[in-house]
Amino acid sequence: MTSTTPGLAEPSPSPEHGSSREGTQATPRVVVIGGGPGGYEAALVASRAGAEVTLVERTGLGGAAVLTDVVPSKTLIATAEWMTIADRAAELGIRSVGLPADGVAHAHEVDLARVNARVVELAQAQSDDIRARLEREGVHLVDGTGRLESAEQVSVLGADGAVVAELRADVVLLATGAVPRTLPAAEPDGERILSWTQLYGLPALPERLIVVGSGVTGAEFAGAYNALGADVVLVSSRDRVLPGEDADAAHVIEEVFRGRGMTVMGRSRAVSVTRTDDGVLVTLEDGREVTGSHCLVAVGSVPSTAGIGLERVGVRLGRGGHIEVDRVSRTSVRGVYAAGDCTGVLPLASVAAMQGRIAMAHALGDAVTPLDLGTVAANIFTAPEIATVGASERSLEESGTQFVTSRLDLGRNPRAKMLGIRDGFVKVFAHASTGIVLGGVVVAPRAGELIFPLTIAVAQRLTADEIAQSFTVYPSLSGSVAEVARIAHSLRS
Repeated sequence: MTSTTPGLAEPSPSPEHGSSREGTQATPRVVVIGGGPGGYEAALVASRAGAEVTLVERTGLGGAAVLTDVVPSKTLIATAEWMTIADRAAELGIRSVGLPADGVAHAHEVDLARVNARVVELAQAQSDDIRARLEREGVHLVDGTGRLESAEQVSVLGADGAVVAELRADVVLLATGAVPRTLPAAEPDGERILSWTQLYGLPALPERLIVVGSGVTGAEFAGAYNALGADVVLVSSRDRVLPGEDADAAHVIEEVFRGRGMTVMGRSRAVSVTRTDDGVLVTLEDGREVTGSHCLVAVGSVPSTAGIGLERVGVRLGRGGHIEVDRVSRTSVRGVYAAGDCTGVLPLASVAAMQGRIAMAHALGDAVTPLDLGTVAANIFTAPEIATVGASERSLEESGTQFVTSRLDLGRNPRAKMLGIRDGFVKVFAHASTGIVLGGVVVAPRAGELIFPLTIAVAQRLTADEIAQSFTVYPSLSGSVAEVARIAHSLRS
């Protein structure tokens, strides 16, 4: 997988640090449009490099990642995770006072209004922290919507659409993010038909939540609300949940979902969602109808690239409206860079932040390591989580690479037994001749933490033997990482 967009013309080199295109200003002027991870990380890098930095943001520092997406959703999911832990209490010999031993698993209930209030509070606190940090670093913050007038000039529009400021720039970074994709026959109303940005206004747990879309967002929220106690129906147009992920990992998650009472409807494409007197009606392509109290529409996102002057300036857009960038975040226009979900490179906050940092390093003449998606670690916050890094099994097969796959079920791990963990595994892909770790998958509670040894291995081109020969704590879940590396050695022998 490569982050270089095919067919993108190689732009001219950016100005060196300390210069401008007019040659009259010693301090480079950087304007960042968008305050999400790609934008604020870029602003920090540029400010520390001595640039005069202005960041334009219309909804709040941190962008969707902090205010409506990553931070709030993972906060909600963290609460749901505690419910799955509580479900194992009876097995571990724990029961609430006054309840029979067989009643402990269902002795907890969720106050969703309080959960959502905490979600919103934490998101705002994180946004406030980012604002304070940017101000300490000398970044000038402007509230409004940024629009390119030329490669060297940005207008800032107020809420009424009037221009409130004009900014000159030697370097512009576009980090405008993306918004939830909607369906013409399933428009969110914020009450019964919801996008994922609207879930945090729910005052009570939905009686029956229908989730349309079984990708990462749909699976995460379906799992979370199921754990919180809602009756959940997951409608998938594909033959399985998480169709873009490792097949073994997706199988585990789907089995866990079904085992917890979720209804999973595969090969069921939703064509419309309508309000009823007391809920929603979801109509499927084959004519079947599904009723519920609420519906979450999670069918992807669209880049926020319309109406910001890209066509006027000549910034090239790809299919779906994403901004085309190369591996150092350059667009087709000299001096204009882009980072994050508006580029369509990989919709992860970590990737957006890295793109922003790389863009400023390149623009201001610092040493640059181009973006390498082959070393990106990603995590799906279901319960258990799915963490991946490097090449996937499918991509290795399609490329004809000679490799071995070693897998170890987590249920064999002594620490997992102690914690009552049964579902999950560790899987490693190693080159058949050299033993270099090409990729890995971890399905486990806190898999996002356990993947780190494999991330180091992929990034540093370590062999499975080098992992296998490293000490791990006994007992520990990470012990399975070393054990699966030892299995890889035996497969290559």
